[in-house]
Amino acid sequence: MKIKFLKMHGAGNDFVLIDDRQEHVPWEDHFRMAALASRRTGIGCEGIILVQESDKADFKMRFLNPDGTEVELCGNGSRCAAAFAYSIGAAGKELTIETTFCGLIGAKITDKGVCVWMPEPTHREYGLELNVGDEIIKGDFIKMGVPHLVVQVPNVNVVDVDALGRALRLHPVFEPGGTNVDFVTFRAPSRMTMRTYERGVEAESGACGTGAVACGVVAVETAGFTLPIKVKTPSGFDIMVGGDWRKCKCTGLTLTGPVKFVYEGVIDLDELEMGGDVD
Repeated sequence: MKIKFLKMHGAGNDFVLIDDRQEHVPWEDHFRMAALASRRTGIGCEGIILVQESDKADFKMRFLNPDGTEVELCGNGSRCAAAFAYSIGAAGKELTIETTFCGLIGAKITDKGVCVWMPEPTHREYGLELNVGDEIIKGDFIKMGVPHLVVQVPNVNVVDVDALGRALRLHPVFEPGGTNVDFVTFRAPSRMTMRTYERGVEAESGACGTGAVACGVVAVETAGFTLPIKVKTPSGFDIMVGGDWRKCKCTGLTLTGPVKFVYEGVIDLDELEMGGDVD
C-alpha cells in the first residue's frame, strides 16, 4: 500500500503530512503508524498529520503521535497542516480547521509565517509542588487543548530534560493521561527560552507550539508579562505568542511562526511493516 507524503517542520517541530481526503490511510492501525513515524526504520517525525474532508471547516486535521495514538492538538502541527492544505488546494490563505477533540480553530498564512488561533486555556492549577525523588519541583499546570506542566528554571540549557521531564510527565498527580513538561526561562521584556519533554514523543521535542502558548499564559498571569511574547525553541527558531492579556487574563491566543517544506516521497506501508524503507 503506497502513499504519498510530505515532510515539513514548524520551527523545528517535524511532521509527516498526508493528503487523506479519500480516507485511504489506516490511521487506526497504531503499529503501522508508529512504524511510519520511526526515525530508524520509517520516515521519522514527531507527529503524523492527515488532512481529511470536513463538512464543518475547510478540512479536518487528524494528528497522531509517533506511537500511533491520536492526540488532542498540536500547535506547530496545525500551522504545518494549514500550509500543506493550502499547497494542495484544500483551503485558501485564511482557513478553518476541524480538530477531533478541540473543535474548530482558525488559521492564516502570512508573510511572517502561519498563524493559528489556539483554544482557550482551561484547568489552571498554579503553584503546584511535586515530589520527584529527593527534590520538590514547583510548576504551573494548564491545558491548552493538551495538558502542560510549566516549570520555571534559571537556565534551560542545563536542565536534564529527558530524565526530569519523564519523571514529571509520569507523575501520579497527572494520571492517567500524563502531561507534557515545559522548562522555561523568562527573559524580560516579553521574551523566553523553552525546552519541552513531549508526551507521546517520550523525548525532548524540537519545538512545542501548545507548550509555547502555555508558557506565555503562565508568564502573563503569574509573572507580569504582556503579549506578544517571543519564544526561542530548542531548534533555534522564534515563535510568537499573541492575544489579549487585559486584566492579566489571557484570551484569543495566537501562535505564529515559520513552516518549511522539507521533502516529499512515497512509502509502502506493507513493506514498512517488514522493515522496508522510503522509496
